[in-house]
Amino acid sequence: MSEMVKKATRDGFGDEIVELGRENRDILVVDVDIGKSCKTGAFRKELPGQYLNVGIAEQNAAGVAAGLATCGKIPFVVTYAAFGSMRMVEMIRQEACYPHLNVKLACSHGGVTPANDGASHQCIEDLGILSTIPNMTVIMPADYHAARRLVRAAAAWDGPVYLRFTRDAIPVIYDEGVEFEIGRANKLREGTDAAIIANGDTVCLALEAARELSNRGVSVRVLDMHTVKPLDTEAVAACVNDCGRIVTVEDHNIINGLGSAVCCVAAEMGKGIVKRVGIQDQFGQSAPYERLLAMNGITVENIVSSVLALGK
Repeated sequence: MSEMVKKATRDGFGDEIVELGRENRDILVVDVDIGKSCKTGAFRKELPGQYLNVGIAEQNAAGVAAGLATCGKIPFVVTYAAFGSMRMVEMIRQEACYPHLNVKLACSHGGVTPANDGASHQCIEDLGILSTIPNMTVIMPADYHAARRLVRAAAAWDGPVYLRFTRDAIPVIYDEGVEFEIGRANKLREGTDAAIIANGDTVCLALEAARELSNRGVSVRVLDMHTVKPLDTEAVAACVNDCGRIVTVEDHNIINGLGSAVCCVAAEMGKGIVKRVGIQDQFGQSAPYERLLAMNGITVENIVSSVLALGK
């Protein structure tokens, strides 16, 4: 793990989609006039014949992508998470998920990373909203290399996929050659006293918390649950059976997010205890990213205290 190198997951998408487009001419980008922020500029310049900009018309983008998918294309609709999961949701449901079309939604600025742009651009609901729609697969990479590998996996996946990226540069925790499988968590650290299950930008916080807990004599397993749906229920069940105490960490509302999904597994097993760390069912404000996380207890210190509060 390299904590010195930091790169944004949206940059991982921007770099990988160019590689994919070169390899497969059926891969298209459907932009909604926000390519600069979502990192589609290089794709547009190198592969103009595979690029469409429908303007600021997210719902139309979903329909155009669905139509392209019926012709054998693999369209990636690119926008902000707030727009891709809410403004487009009816079209995604009716035109992509219901007919099980091969539409990919590549959405940046998920969670509270829009920071000073305020609550209107911060998206704390998307993973829950999209997870409730049948046939949808929901993914959030933890770093630059994870983003590249999971974008590639999504392109090869049969059916609709929602990919959530974030704006800020975050620590690179994976090596370049790491492998990912949609629906299977990555175990980053072994442990038996407790487990921390995280995704996205919070995985680096989970790892740091686990190291601090290890120094205190607490053995903590860490999972990168990059796929929220389909959830790796076997990995969660193993945490329940082996550790019994789980803390989930996410930059998303604790209602209907990763934490809720993990709670459902534990509840159906009838054992274990889960503490959810995440956005506390409240809108964000215009403030720096780290401050917004701290306001919701998404910090190394709170993760550590949450694990310790569950006992050993």
